Amino acid sequence: MSDRTQGKPETSKGRKALWREIPGGVWALGFVSMLMDISSEMIHALLPVYLVTVLGTSTLTVGIIEGIAEATASITKVFSGALSDWLGKRKFLAALGYGLAAFTKPIFPLAPSVGWLVTARFVDRIGKGIRGAPRDALVADISPKHLRGASFGLRQSLDTVGAFIGPFLAIAFMWLTASHFTAVFWVAVIPAFLSLFLILFAVQEPERPEGLRKVRMPLHRSELARMGATYWWVVAVATVFTLARFSEAFLILRAQSSGLSVALVPIVLVIMNVVYALSAYPAGALSDRMDRITILIIGLVLLLAADVVLAYAPGLGGIALGVMLWGAHMGFTQGVLSTLVADCSPPELRGTAFGLFNLVTGIALLVASLIAGGLWDAIGPQATFLAGAGFTALTLVGLIPLRGRVGTRP
Repeated sequence: MSDRTQGKPETSKGRKALWREIPGGVWALGFVSMLMDISSEMIHALLPVYLVTVLGTSTLTVGIIEGIAEATASITKVFSGALSDWLGKRKFLAALGYGLAAFTKPIFPLAPSVGWLVTARFVDRIGKGIRGAPRDALVADISPKHLRGASFGLRQSLDTVGAFIGPFLAIAFMWLTASHFTAVFWVAVIPAFLSLFLILFAVQEPERPEGLRKVRMPLHRSELARMGATYWWVVAVATVFTLARFSEAFLILRAQSSGLSVALVPIVLVIMNVVYALSAYPAGALSDRMDRITILIIGLVLLLAADVVLAYAPGLGGIALGVMLWGAHMGFTQGVLSTLVADCSPPELRGTAFGLFNLVTGIALLVASLIAGGLWDAIGPQATFLAGAGFTALTLVGLIPLRGRVGTRP
């Protein structure tokens, strides 16, 4: 029986999901994500330019490297999530993923050729794939049911802080070192190993509950059937939603088409990520006191508004508003979607649930970006954002059957 009634968590009288109540393990996982994101973004913000201008590779090669890397991460997530269910342990795999990412970081300043950099990027993305699903399942395992939304929101918020601190630090150290790429890459090694140290020594995995069913073959058809119709409907809705939220690269292209200079282009992602980071935790906390679907609907309305503004608003002021709305929609949806996956999947299959969710939405994001790019080239930017608005409206329709069905599992 669901422990959520009319969308409200079963808690003590008027109890609020205060950030002080969130377990220390969730905070630690949030800072682990933040530190690794700082390290990765410091390198990734400079890597395409380094490959082309210093090592003389083609832009096609850069695209192939990035495509293979991200596809590898998506596929690995499924198997690492299932493995964490089979083992009944999450922390080991999460730490292994962060460890692989940390130990690849010194290769970037030491690499004598493109081949070494490709290998490092590939192993780094394998590390990301290994840690993703077990880490999210671990957040669900650690957080109390009445603070689950706040916990996922906090982790997402801290992760996003790293996403905009990293490029800022890259810019600052490039200025301080007179554009010395390898020096900046060495600086990026530090937060990566701090992240590994933190997950090893500051995160304690909770004991496996007594009587929890042992999973022998997590990806077997019979186990996937145990996920239930509500979980698969959440995955389906998230897939359509992901078709609406194509790559943020199109926000940059939109800003450029409105006259933003190339030198100021990074500010687009900074604005988006600042709003994202500021909204993710409050949205997650609200989802513990309200119906989570209501919070998701708010996020979709924000995306709908962002698409309309970005399609029609003239000038850089309108683009800035659209980018802020886009960041707000991310804050109101990404952590809440993760919370819904945790709510709707059996505890012993949460790793598999997150792995499958990440794989399907990762593929959808690739398709969304291809559709967006095709429409942009064929018709123009307005068509891209209006198509996004159309997929958003379709997602809103898909949420109707979920009302009243989504509840937290024991």
